[in-house]
Amino acid sequence: MRKWLPSLVILSLVSIFLGVYIGSVRVSAPQVSNGIIYGVERALHVTPTSKPPKFFIIIWEIRLPRVLLAYLVGLALASAGVAAQALFRNPLADPYIIGVSAGASVGAAVASIYAPPQMGLFALVFAVFSVLAVYSAARVDGNVPVDTLLLAGVAYGFMASAVTWYIILKEGERARVTWMWMMGSFNGASWSDVGQMAVVALLGTGFLIWKWRELNLLLLGEESIALGLDVSLYRKLVIGAIALLTAFAVSTAGIIGFVGLVAPHIMRILLGPNHRRLTPAAALFGGVLLVTADLIARVLSRPTEIPVGIVTALMGAPFFLYLLRKHRRGVFSA
Repeated sequence: MRKWLPSLVILSLVSIFLGVYIGSVRVSAPQVSNGIIYGVERALHVTPTSKPPKFFIIIWEIRLPRVLLAYLVGLALASAGVAAQALFRNPLADPYIIGVSAGASVGAAVASIYAPPQMGLFALVFAVFSVLAVYSAARVDGNVPVDTLLLAGVAYGFMASAVTWYIILKEGERARVTWMWMMGSFNGASWSDVGQMAVVALLGTGFLIWKWRELNLLLLGEESIALGLDVSLYRKLVIGAIALLTAFAVSTAGIIGFVGLVAPHIMRILLGPNHRRLTPAAALFGGVLLVTADLIARVLSRPTEIPVGIVTALMGAPFFLYLLRKHRRGVFSA
């Protein structure tokens, strides 16, 4: 178990390399390596040692940004999933449980009608607003009990989903892009998307890794008060981290389910519930999981591709049923 970190780092690098290597256009492993090296030299304003290698545009401008964005989104969703499961003390919790995805869907639907180029921005704004609305609705006498927060998130999710589907059905073809967005995709990923997602994913995940002791204590619920934890403060901080990570992930790539549920639980089975190991391990594995799912989405029906959300659902649904059966009473365990 001591080798879990280098193993996951190596697995991450291998999955990223394979994601760039495999595609509808055949490229060789040396061409991938040379293309990445040439691109790094050019990005660092270092005089390249050779001319642009063959398929450089495909490798550097199309595949690598897509694969890196998929990895960062998976990392963010898995980190948020760990935090959500600690917050709600339930292994069946996922990052979307506090209304982020439902609110983002409304924003995307509205943007598809009035400002299609700004769909990501609208999704982000509506996602953040949704979290604030759910948090305010769950507040009871200045406190936010997790069971009330859960119920508020579920209720808001149903309401926002109804609004989204009303817009889609009413507007028809104008809102068709929302339907595609809701299934998740990394098609058209750019380096600016990668940069923005990297800042949010690394900061949010870094914060959760830093606060691993507090996440452990949150598993104890109100009993953690006796151990000196300001439960109210850290619930707010954790909710903020979940909202930030999930909102940016959803606004960037659409709604991609099960990554925030499956990755944390697999790592919990392998490494135990201690968040000192669980949070970074789940984050790295979430990146690997989503890169793999995106690769399958690209090659399963070449030359076309299927939405990555369909692949993650097919991968995650059986595992979710396993979790539901194992934890049917809602007991949190390793």
